[in-house]
Amino acid sequence: MLSFLPFLVLIILITCCVAVFGNATLDGASQVSLLIASAVSVLVGHFSKRLRWEDLEREITDKVASCTPAIIILLLIGAIGGTWMVSGIVPTMIYYGMQILRPEIFLVSSSLLCALVSLMIGSSWTTVATIGVALMGIGKAHGFDDGWIAGSIITGAYFGDKLSPLSDTTVLASSVSGTPLFTHIRYMLYTTVPTFLVSLSIFFVAGFCMNVSGQGNVLEFMDGLERTFVISPWLLLVPVLTGVMIARRWPSMVVLFLAILLAVVVGLLVQPQLIHHISGEEGQGILTSYKGMMQVCYGSTDIDTGHPMLNQLVHTSGMGGMMPTIWLIICAQTFGGTLTATGQLQDLMRLVLRFVRGTASLVASTVGAAFFCNVALADQYLSIMLSSQMFRESYKKHGLESRLLSRSCEDGATATSVLVPWNTCGLTQSTVLGVATLTYLPYCFFNILSPFTSVIVAAIGWKIVRHEKN
Repeated sequence: MLSFLPFLVLIILITCCVAVFGNATLDGASQVSLLIASAVSVLVGHFSKRLRWEDLEREITDKVASCTPAIIILLLIGAIGGTWMVSGIVPTMIYYGMQILRPEIFLVSSSLLCALVSLMIGSSWTTVATIGVALMGIGKAHGFDDGWIAGSIITGAYFGDKLSPLSDTTVLASSVSGTPLFTHIRYMLYTTVPTFLVSLSIFFVAGFCMNVSGQGNVLEFMDGLERTFVISPWLLLVPVLTGVMIARRWPSMVVLFLAILLAVVVGLLVQPQLIHHISGEEGQGILTSYKGMMQVCYGSTDIDTGHPMLNQLVHTSGMGGMMPTIWLIICAQTFGGTLTATGQLQDLMRLVLRFVRGTASLVASTVGAAFFCNVALADQYLSIMLSSQMFRESYKKHGLESRLLSRSCEDGATATSVLVPWNTCGLTQSTVLGVATLTYLPYCFFNILSPFTSVIVAAIGWKIVRHEKN
């Protein structure tokens, strides 16, 4: 049971941090907690298994290196948030969106819109960072709570991510389990679609039951946006071109970088006065524009629209705003590296396998292990790979198809990753939307219900094919 000690320490520390720091837990307290838990893991590994420090250090280094692409994408997302806002792209989307999306159907419409976009591009991160940011503004203008808005956005984004053949997690889950991609996607329909329909029903009813009185905010927001930014439908060409690049399967980093460049050019042409104001310089020369756009990309920008709530909405943090998230990712990967090197995570999984008796318990164990890996390793990719590798032989032994394994891994790992505050997904979405993970968590109905739906479907035996046991 020594293998459980690092997790116990982490759970206690995180609980204390949440109680003391609240929403500011991710500003540093969680990072320190992860490093302390990593130290406990190293001590347990050293004294129980006599592991060399060189081996531990190598594993930690590999884990941190594996998250380098995610870190670069986070930095680009920070820059795209600043440039798309200051150039007027996001304000234009908010301006027209407030005229189209009525308050009663806003929550269900935002979920459906994010689901469609995510299904087409295969990326929940990109969906949330673009259309999700605009929907946050529209929802705030209508008077909805931040948790409800973010929950509807994340619900739709992760539904589309799970079912898109362009999604990296979908491809990963099918490949590591040995399941053909479209076989995996078709099989996920039996758990994913019912869960999404239940979630949409909740958002639909909630939209009509809530007494939102945001019409005044909508008019004030529209007036403030018109006075501060140049609003034009031509600005929507940038997200359209971004969508075309994604549809052509260009690499995510390339798409985000080009989207930033497009926004910079548009900003310099359409919003020159605003960029000069951000620079803090009195002149309007090339150097002033250069300084202003650089600050938009990497730093914090405060724009006075004449409306306090709207000022908060159009505020951006650039790449610098992503640094706490990156700091936390590195600490989380350090913890995951120590667990893998010491074999403590594998010890716990072997303990879980002792209690597997039938199909439902096997699926429940897979889903639970995937969620546990999300908590322990703070990365959905590692969760999918590790849970699939651990249970693959068990599914063969029980005569179950690999598509059941791949679906269980996705229901347990992909769907729940955004619910863990220190997971890369939870960190990213909370940072991009400006809503704490624990604030939007109760409203991510699709993400919460997905693991339970997976177990229920397995328990009733719907579309469960059993072959002769090996």
